[in-house]
Amino acid sequence: MKGRALITGGAGFIGSNLADRFVAEGWATEVLDDLSSGKRENLSPAVRFHHLDIRSADAARLASAGGFDVILHLAAQMDVRRSVADPRFDADVNIGGVLNVCEAIRTTNGKRPRVVFASTGGALYGDTSRPPHDESTAKDPDSPYGVAKLAVEQYLAYYARIHALETAIVRYANVYGPRQDPHGEAGVVAIFCQRILADRPLTVFGDGMQTRDYVHVRDVVDATYRAATQELPPVGGLDTRAFNVGTGVPTSVLDVAETLRRAAGCRAPIEFAPKRAGEQMESYLVVQKAKSVLGWRPRIDLEAGLADTFAWFAARRSPPGTVPPPTLNASQRSS
Repeated sequence: MKGRALITGGAGFIGSNLADRFVAEGWATEVLDDLSSGKRENLSPAVRFHHLDIRSADAARLASAGGFDVILHLAAQMDVRRSVADPRFDADVNIGGVLNVCEAIRTTNGKRPRVVFASTGGALYGDTSRPPHDESTAKDPDSPYGVAKLAVEQYLAYYARIHALETAIVRYANVYGPRQDPHGEAGVVAIFCQRILADRPLTVFGDGMQTRDYVHVRDVVDATYRAATQELPPVGGLDTRAFNVGTGVPTSVLDVAETLRRAAGCRAPIEFAPKRAGEQMESYLVVQKAKSVLGWRPRIDLEAGLADTFAWFAARRSPPGTVPPPTLNASQRSS
C-alpha cells in the first residue's frame, strides 16, 4: 500500500475518476460525500465511503483522525448561478467546508496530511486581463463562486506559512468526460451529448464563438495525482504551489458542437439563443508550470476526448455491448 488518501466530494464527476486512479495506484482510498450531486454508484467497491457533510463535526474527525497521507478537497457547491442567487450558502459550503478540514488538521496531534485543493482556472482570473492566463495573472473573479475559491486559496496559503500545513492548488479549466453531469459552464459537453441522443437541437447562446479551455477528466486526474504525490516547491506566495490544469487551447462552443456531431455521426440542428448576460467571451490557460514542475502534460486531444465522452453517454442509453468505447491511442493525444 502506497498510503492513505481521502477524497472529499469523491462520488462526483472528477472525484470518482480521481478515486479510481488512487485505487489503481495501490492507495487505501476513502471518499467523503453528502451525495447532493455525487452518486454512490460512481465508486469502486475498493473505496471506503463516508456519507457526510463536509461542514460536519464527523467530517472534521475523519480528516484529523483517519491517518491520511493526503486529503484531496473536491467537495463544493459547484453551480456558479446558485452562488449568485445565494452567496451565503456558497460561502458556507465552499469556504466553511475547507476551514472545517484545515482546523481539524491544524489541531490534531496525529499525522498531518497534504491538502490538495481543486480550484478554478476559469472563474478565478475574471475578465480584467486577456487570456491566456498563467498562475501569476491578477485574480479578479466575477462570481461569488470564484470569490470563494480565491478565498480558500488565500486561507491555504496562510495555513501553509503560519501553521506549516502541506498544501497544493490545482486550478482546473473546463473539465469534461465520462460521469459528467450537465451542471455548470463546462457541462455544455454533457448537455450536448444528452441532446444528440434524445434527437433534440443543440442550443448555443450568442454567436457560439466564445472560447473555453476544455480538458479531459483523465488529464485532470493525472495532474491532481501528481500534485498530491510529488515533491513541491518550497512554501511561498499564493501562486507558488498553484498549477493551472488545462490544454492551453481555446475552443469555441460551435467547435464543440461540430466535433460532437462528428463523433455521433449525426447532424443535430443548432439553435441560437440570446447571449447570456455577463458571460466571458474568452478563457484559456497557460499550463507550462504544471509541465515543468509536475512533469505533466495534457495527453487527450479534443476530438478523441469528445468521442470518448459521447460513447460513455451513448452506452448508458443502449444495450450493453452495442456501443464500444473508443480507444485513445497515441495519434489521438495532444502535445
